[in-house]
Amino acid sequence: MYRAEFEKLTLKFKQPSGTSRGVLNEKDSWILKLWQADKPGLIGYGEASIIKSLSPEWGPMFIPKLDEVKDRINYYVDALDELRDFPAIQLAIETAIRDLNHSGGYQIFDLPQAKSSNQIPINGLVWMGDKTFMLAQIEAKLAEGFDCIKLKIGAIDFNVELEILTHIRSNYTKDQIELRVDANGAFDVGEAKDKLQALAQFDIHSIEQPIRQGQTNAMAELCKSTPIPIALDEELIGITDYHSKQKLLQAIQPQYIILKPSLIGGFNGTDEWIELAEKQNIQWWITSALESNIGLNAIAQYTLTKNNPLPQGLGTGGLYTNNIAPFLKIENGFLII
Repeated sequence: MYRAEFEKLTLKFKQPSGTSRGVLNEKDSWILKLWQADKPGLIGYGEASIIKSLSPEWGPMFIPKLDEVKDRINYYVDALDELRDFPAIQLAIETAIRDLNHSGGYQIFDLPQAKSSNQIPINGLVWMGDKTFMLAQIEAKLAEGFDCIKLKIGAIDFNVELEILTHIRSNYTKDQIELRVDANGAFDVGEAKDKLQALAQFDIHSIEQPIRQGQTNAMAELCKSTPIPIALDEELIGITDYHSKQKLLQAIQPQYIILKPSLIGGFNGTDEWIELAEKQNIQWWITSALESNIGLNAIAQYTLTKNNPLPQGLGTGGLYTNNIAPFLKIENGFLII
C-alpha cells in the first residue's frame, strides 16, 4: 500500500524573467512524497510544476485534485490515464514511482554506466528584457560554451529584437551559433508572415509558436509557406486524446514539435507525441518548463533515454534562489546528469 503527501514549494527567481505573457518573479510547484506503508523510510519524489498562465489544470479544481490524489494514491498509480487533464500531477506520480522503484536517490531511469554518456546538448536560454539585458545574457551564454541559443521574443519592440539579432549575426555565423527564437504566440495572424520574412535573414534554426495556439488553419498555412521552420509548443497543450494528437499534426504539418512533459501528460503523453511525430517525419525535442530540480532531473533522465541528437530545451536549475536537490551541472553547453 502506498502513502502520499504533497508539499507546496514556491520557487523564487534570482531575477525577474520576462516572457510575452508577462514577467515572472516566482512560481509554485507541489512536491510529491511517495512511500510504501511497510517501508516508511524509503521515499520517492515527484513534482507537479505549475505555470499559472499556461498549465491546463491550473484553476479552482487543482488543489482539490491534489487532495483527492493523495487520499486515493493506490488507485491513481494504476489509473494515470484518468489524470490526462492534470498532466503535472501525472508526471509527479510517474516520477515518484520510478524513484521509489530505484530505491530512491533521484534515479528515475536506468542510465548508461559510462559517465561520459550522461550528458545532453542543450540550448542556452535568453530571457526577454531591454536590449542591454538581452545582449549581456547572450555574451554570458557564449562564454559558458553554448553554441545553440534560444531567444524569447515578442515582448519588446520588434525592431529592437531585429537589432539584437543583427548584432549576433554580425559577430557569429550560423555555423558558429545556432539561433532559435520563441514567440510564445505573440504575433498576430495578419503580421506573422511579414515578421517571419524579416527574421529569415538571420539564419534562424526555428521559431516556436509564432501565433497563438488554437488557430489551426492559420498555423497550417504558416507552416506550409514559412521561410523559417516552425515548432509547435503551446499548440500541444490540452490535446490529450491519441487520435486528436494525430489529427492536429496531420492538419498543421509543422517542421518541429516541442515537448514539455509537465504540460502534455508526463512521460506517457510525451511518448505518444514522439510516436506520432516520427510517423509523419516531424522532428522534435524536449523542453523543461520551469520545474525545480526534482522535475528537471526526471525530465533530463527521460530525455537521455531518447538519444535525440538535437540540442534540447532543458533548464539548468540555476534560475532560483531556493532550488532543492538534486543539483545538475552545465559544462560547455551540455547538461550533466
